[in-house]
Amino acid sequence: QVQLLESGGGLVQAGDSLRLSCAASGRTFSSYTMAWFRQAPGKDREFVSAIVWRGGITYYADFVKGRFTISRDNAKNTVYLQMNSLKPEDTAVYYCAADPSGTYYESAYYYFRDEKYDYWGQGTQVTVSS
Repeated sequence: QVQLLESGGGLVQAGDSLRLSCAASGRTFSSYTMAWFRQAPGKDREFVSAIVWRGGITYYADFVKGRFTISRDNAKNTVYLQMNSLKPEDTAVYYCAADPSGTYYESAYYYFRDEKYDYWGQGTQVTVSS
């Protein structure tokens, strides 16, 4: 069982920055693929970013490329999402997700799919005012 705890959300103005953190339990965090998803009111949950355990490969949704950066600190069992140049449309609950299987996929397709992730945090609210 993997437990995930997000933090760092809040209310900011457009153009501001936030850094989300997700602390994970488990002894083998370095072999987890970690991801961030988000869900805005009335919308489906969508992929934001992922960082693969192997080689630290990262993936981003097009709408955050150049603004958000995902990173991890294996010594702290923590994954981060640095969010810059925030926009009102970034307003959502942000969820951390983990795949602890150690599986590596050649295709990026799998990392974008929420069913790949077995464990989810409770979410942290990010609100961006205009």
